Amino acid sequence: MVAYAFSPLDLIPDPIPVLGHLDDFILIPLGVVLALRMIPPNVMEESRAKARAAAQAARPTNWIAAGLVVAVWGLLAWLTIRLMSRLL
Repeated sequence: MVAYAFSPLDLIPDPIPVLGHLDDFILIPLGVVLALRMIPPNVMEESRAKARAAAQAARPTNWIAAGLVVAVWGLLAWLTIRLMSRLL
């Protein structure tokens, strides 16, 4: 279903008014329901229990990774400004 949702090829092409998007609104939810029904009940319950436990646990904070992301974005912004100032 993920491949169908992101695929540029559709059962009914999107430029066709209403019908082009209607197939996406019908087929994708039906595919999700089918996929959920194919999961065995014991696996689903185990996964839900793990999700509940993870939601109740404290979220780890990685300040080094956050700082690295901010630094990379800052560097990209600085390089963009520098390039734009040379071009103008």
